[in-house]
Amino acid sequence: MKSSKPDRRRFIIPSFFFMILFLCVLASINEVRFDNLLRFGRCAFANTTTNTASHSISNEVVIDQVANSSSSEDIRILIGILTLPDQYHRRHFLRMIYGTQSPVGAQVDVKFVFCNLTKEDQKVLVALEIMRYDDIIILNCKENMNKGKTYTYFSSLPEMFNSSDGLYPPYHYVMKTDDDTYFRLENLVASLKPLSRDDLYYGYVIPCPSMDPFVHYMSGMGYLISWDIVEWIKDSDIPKNHLEGPEDKVFGDWIREGHRAKNRYNAKWSMYNFPEPPTRCTHELWPDTVAVHLLKNQEKWIRTLKYFNVTDNLKPSKLYHIP
Repeated sequence: MKSSKPDRRRFIIPSFFFMILFLCVLASINEVRFDNLLRFGRCAFANTTTNTASHSISNEVVIDQVANSSSSEDIRILIGILTLPDQYHRRHFLRMIYGTQSPVGAQVDVKFVFCNLTKEDQKVLVALEIMRYDDIIILNCKENMNKGKTYTYFSSLPEMFNSSDGLYPPYHYVMKTDDDTYFRLENLVASLKPLSRDDLYYGYVIPCPSMDPFVHYMSGMGYLISWDIVEWIKDSDIPKNHLEGPEDKVFGDWIREGHRAKNRYNAKWSMYNFPEPPTRCTHELWPDTVAVHLLKNQEKWIRTLKYFNVTDNLKPSKLYHIP
């Protein structure tokens, strides 16, 4: 009779191999490492772990890509506050006002804009501000009110901010405003979200009783345009040939002569002048405010800030007591 040992050997070896594979699969499912498995088992488990790690890394990359994509969808706004080099205290005050606002779904950059420095103290103090805050734009012009500062501001921006390796446009919207205007950024962003990002002209239409943004122009308390109009201002001869005069009215002339801004938005009465003294442009403070203009002194600023409860989010601390 022939021995059955060879048959047993043929049966045992495949069975042992399949048992090792079974243990590897079981270890992978339960995330248990069997350090004493045979070499084949260790290799199989190592490959499974590597694949799992690769899958995890792949997921992280996708998450990062989604996060970056989401942030690129935020509204990007540049607010240029036209002021004068010597207005140090006003700039520091406005940095507090805007630095404590964090609108959701938007990147809002606030810059202070003025022409070339003319005094030695300005060159030192403004340089220190730039080193500390990096929020100043110095235009190549001589300070003026009605001789082209607004044109220099808008026309200089494409060269400053357009970049081949950055987002385009660098800003969806660019604003020109005064240093006596208070913008509530959350409300501003909310008002912009449903609007076009092209060929847009947004603000408080003049004259005060008018509600039609296609008739005249937007008040200098603060108006906003889309980036394509900024680039048009830089390239068109229409603004270059018509620089002097009341600058906000002149700006409206450019828009009309150039057949620009088919999308216009009159922000009344979310934007208005401070209620005192009463005029046809004033309005009582109210919750749906985007901007309050003519805050010419600290008393008006304080009354406005108190009305909107801007310090309600002050965190309690042992370091201070403000009743």
